[in-house]
Amino acid sequence: MIRAVLFDLDGVVRHFDHDPDLEARHGLPDGTILRIAFASPLIEAVTTGALTREEWITRVGEAAGSPTAAREWGRTPFAADPDVLALVDELRSHGIICAILTNGTDTIADELEVSGIGAHFDRVFNSAEIGHAKPDVRAFRHVVDDLVLVPEEIFFLDDSEGKLSGAREVGMYTHHFSGVAGLRTALAAAGVMVPR
Repeated sequence: MIRAVLFDLDGVVRHFDHDPDLEARHGLPDGTILRIAFASPLIEAVTTGALTREEWITRVGEAAGSPTAAREWGRTPFAADPDVLALVDELRSHGIICAILTNGTDTIADELEVSGIGAHFDRVFNSAEIGHAKPDVRAFRHVVDDLVLVPEEIFFLDDSEGKLSGAREVGMYTHHFSGVAGLRTALAAAGVMVPR
């Protein structure tokens, strides 16, 4: 029986409103900042707590040759997906634990508190605090131990299929998220009642 649903954060619960002209305004080729920011080993360092978010953005700016562009990118606004939050609220009203597992930075707690997203969830697990990032099985084992559940009682979803492998390895039910409708179908197939 599924007792907890574990949500990825970015691309599922919240979405960033990226400025498509940001790099052009700073004389950078399109895609420069993302290519640098999410390249190894920089992304692993910030998502496992070895670097702060501020240090990460500084290094991105240095590598891109435009600290100003990196700082502007670092202030990209985000918004919660109201349909996902509505589903979370439904699940919790039926006794299902809802938690987040994100490959995040040291500012996640503040971001979720200020935005109000955190109030919809029972727990937030942040790789920067755990010290291991998805799909590392150690991140998922941390969640299992903290929730005091067996893996088979946890349903994990992520919009990146590659992040599901660690959850599968520990025995969680997994779903590659592409929208709320598909998630509802997958939850129903897993035996979770999701009233519409």
